[in-house]
Amino acid sequence: MSLELIVDARREETRFALLREGKLIELHTEKSSSEFVVGDIYLGKVKKVAASLNASFIDVGYEKDGFLHYLDVGPQFNSLNKFLKDTLNKKQKVADLLYFQPEQDIPKDGKINQIVSQTQPILVQVAKEPISSKGPRLSSEITLAGRYIVLVPFSNKVSVSQKIRESAERDRLREALQSIKPKNFGVIIRTVAQNKKLEELDQDLKNLLDKWKKMFENVKTSTPPTRVLGEIDKASALLRDMLNEDFSKIHINDPEAMESMKTFISEIAPGKEKIIKAYDGKVNIFERFGVIKQIKSCFGKKVPLPSGGYLIVEHTEAMHVIDVNSGNRKRADGQEDNALYTNIEAAIEIARILRLRDMGGIIAIDFIDMYEKEHNRQLYDTLKEAMRADRAKHNILPPSKFGVVEITRQRVRPETDIKTNESCPTCKGTGEVQASILLVEEIEGHVKSLIAHQKTGKFALWVHPYIEAYLKKGIISKQIRWFLDTKKWIQVQGIADMPLLSYKFVDKEHKEIQ
Repeated sequence: MSLELIVDARREETRFALLREGKLIELHTEKSSSEFVVGDIYLGKVKKVAASLNASFIDVGYEKDGFLHYLDVGPQFNSLNKFLKDTLNKKQKVADLLYFQPEQDIPKDGKINQIVSQTQPILVQVAKEPISSKGPRLSSEITLAGRYIVLVPFSNKVSVSQKIRESAERDRLREALQSIKPKNFGVIIRTVAQNKKLEELDQDLKNLLDKWKKMFENVKTSTPPTRVLGEIDKASALLRDMLNEDFSKIHINDPEAMESMKTFISEIAPGKEKIIKAYDGKVNIFERFGVIKQIKSCFGKKVPLPSGGYLIVEHTEAMHVIDVNSGNRKRADGQEDNALYTNIEAAIEIARILRLRDMGGIIAIDFIDMYEKEHNRQLYDTLKEAMRADRAKHNILPPSKFGVVEITRQRVRPETDIKTNESCPTCKGTGEVQASILLVEEIEGHVKSLIAHQKTGKFALWVHPYIEAYLKKGIISKQIRWFLDTKKWIQVQGIADMPLLSYKFVDKEHKEIQ
């Protein structure tokens, strides 16, 4: 299965689309000024200790205080707190923990007011990004994620991913890391470390220790609230976690971002950087690779299935609800077979939709009723297999007697919510239309004005494909008439992402001309 990453770099944000065999499976957006990303480490200050919640609220610079529960403090909190105090008081001179004396672990059933006090500085890591009106969810169990391992300061434990099942390989990895890891640093061995050489694991460990040293240097000169170590950008994080032999191409439309990505890939997978391809086409990169069309079909309330069935996706305050319908699908040999076929198809698509839209919390799926126990078991197994590639923690319950399957899925980031319903550009949703709307004449006026005021430089007109077809219709089309009148060729480009009666003029760098 080939994987492709499409990167649309813009001034205000960068969008990432992950395709498997041309099918969209993940969509991410990163704002240019993004903060409070999962993995970021902050030097914060305890704002309030809520004994009734067994939690504290931490000022990390966000408009809402972050939330730190006792269960997220981590067993090595006393050691982390001692290290932080000594660093701020200039007693801790080096980032190395070789001569650091760890403190006793905190009890699992302790109270938050026994370990933190108001206004004290505290080192925390973002566990969940701010969602809705809530501040970020925080953790004091600091971890640094690499390609093959995760570094855990103030611990000496070596853990191996449960997905590595061969006992011989687990023992090899455990012994290898035990021999190279420094004192007072624990490690978690990731699944991708399977069959990797000791040299590769050692290099990954050194990179993580360098990040720890960088954080230490930042803490020494910081006052709360301050970010002391930022997580890598989303593109690099995707590549770090997923880059393997299945990755065939990475398309990117920004030269600067492309060089940065090449440098990152050359560090984690030397020789693999040749899969990065520069995109300089005139059409929007998401349009060129069919991403926009897939977004519009997958993010609406009604999601079509290949055979003619469809899903209805509803988001309530408490949960997500998905209804499976057979629609106008061609009937199989009978109602039971038709229900099984549609449900299997829906299960595979639902697994993709949950990952693509990053839906979290409780998801209730109302499949078409089936009466054969074997068919229900087959549906359950198919859904579990389809969800196996999902990196978010999840739990799936077997179908109930009413044919409903319940899923709980970890929510780490805000759900990706793209509106596919457009307000009428003519009435703006009021239901009232002005007496005269002369869109083409309005565009013509702007074309002549731009040519009159811009003596040099090419520009293009972006419109909805329907309007593009109208402007290019006929032997002597509107586009050709403009050329005959102005002696300048105006490129007309249909963009499926634009509302029907909207348009914009762009220069040769695709920047909008106001």
